[in-house]
Amino acid sequence: MPQFMRLMGLRHWMRVGSSVVAAVLAAALPGYGRMQDSPKMLVDEVWQIVQQEYVDESFNQVDWLAVRRQLLAQRYTSRQQAYAAIRGMLQQLNDPYTRFMTPEEFTALRTQTSGEVSGIGIRLTVDEKTQQLTILEPLENSPATKAGIRAGDRLLAIDGHSTRRMSIEEASRRIRGRVGTPIELQLFRPNRGTFRLTLTRALIELPAVRSLVKEEGGARIGYIYLSEFTAHAADQLRAAIRKLEAEKVEGFVLDLRGNPGGLLQAGIDIARMWLNQGLIVRTVDRSGHSEQARANQSALTNLPLVVLVDHRSASSSEILTGALQDNGRAIVVGTPTYGKALVQSIHQLSDGSGLSVTVAHYYTPNGTDINRTGITPNVMVTLPQEVSTNPRLWTTAADRLYQAGVAQLRQAIYRSQAPKPMNTAQTGEQEQFRQPLGVPCPVQ
Repeated sequence: MPQFMRLMGLRHWMRVGSSVVAAVLAAALPGYGRMQDSPKMLVDEVWQIVQQEYVDESFNQVDWLAVRRQLLAQRYTSRQQAYAAIRGMLQQLNDPYTRFMTPEEFTALRTQTSGEVSGIGIRLTVDEKTQQLTILEPLENSPATKAGIRAGDRLLAIDGHSTRRMSIEEASRRIRGRVGTPIELQLFRPNRGTFRLTLTRALIELPAVRSLVKEEGGARIGYIYLSEFTAHAADQLRAAIRKLEAEKVEGFVLDLRGNPGGLLQAGIDIARMWLNQGLIVRTVDRSGHSEQARANQSALTNLPLVVLVDHRSASSSEILTGALQDNGRAIVVGTPTYGKALVQSIHQLSDGSGLSVTVAHYYTPNGTDINRTGITPNVMVTLPQEVSTNPRLWTTAADRLYQAGVAQLRQAIYRSQAPKPMNTAQTGEQEQFRQPLGVPCPVQ
């Protein structure tokens, strides 16, 4: 059964053989062989995992053995009854991050984590005027792009099913399918009329990174937005840094606003792209065992860096932000982050459902516990809700948080490029370098 580690969104796949779990259950549960395929086995499977891994050995002051006896004394006639019993059991821990997932929810989590989907590579939106499903953009090198689908094309039907009154979610479910299978779309384009295309589904790598060069007040800035720490995020961000460096940027803005987290290894790999040395994160389990992840002299750039965060920046976003802030590598601008500092282990159960179990706590390099408090930025800037929740306004004049980050970055660029005085006695000249000319003050 697959299992992976999650630092409140930070996930790292591991493998645990089903025979190992079966052996534990068989040893602890008389008659296990008779109930191996029963709903009751699933209930005990969850109990065993929590018993072995949960971070709080007191189980929230609950008699965990008594809970097991009570659960196994009940009769379960369906999976749904077992699911309800499991949820009731986990609620006693009073831990929102130790939770049960149905097979559908677990599959959705794995898809999100992988950063891949089997489909044709399009983003959909609903046209405000026509209320029709419309292609927002075809992804690069996707079946949609190769078939000639363009942004603005209206999606009229999927395999003969009209999209009238169809939600984006339902359309997405119909478009996704097994790799290599065909799908027929009916589309409309103003200068072409209605037309049909038959495409073949492929494995699509979802973009987690968006980057561009911004000219701000005479400074050439590399802007990188990271939406989530997926399996492909590190490779995509590495390519973005190298591309922007080739375009001669003078500094970077890394935007982590709204980023809920992702894979543990992706977070560590991305931290190492900015840090040559230093601690990245430390975890402590219920027995007090501590593990550390450190930089390894593999930084891609030493150019000045500003990180943008908000109250939705969570888990691996906080791991990365804390590492860069505590090591003095970046200036953090925005509002306090979400504040999730718990490590979780995610298991696939025998029937395809899933279980998330809190197994440890994590700390920033300075030893700070950010749980429920988050990371406090170096420069605090808040945004009106109409701006903070509308990414289309980010990096515009209305985005005061981005503008404050740019102001900080321009000062850092000036300091990094200013010549060092030859004579320490020339205090007047030194003062000129401390007070950069023409650089606006941070937004308050």
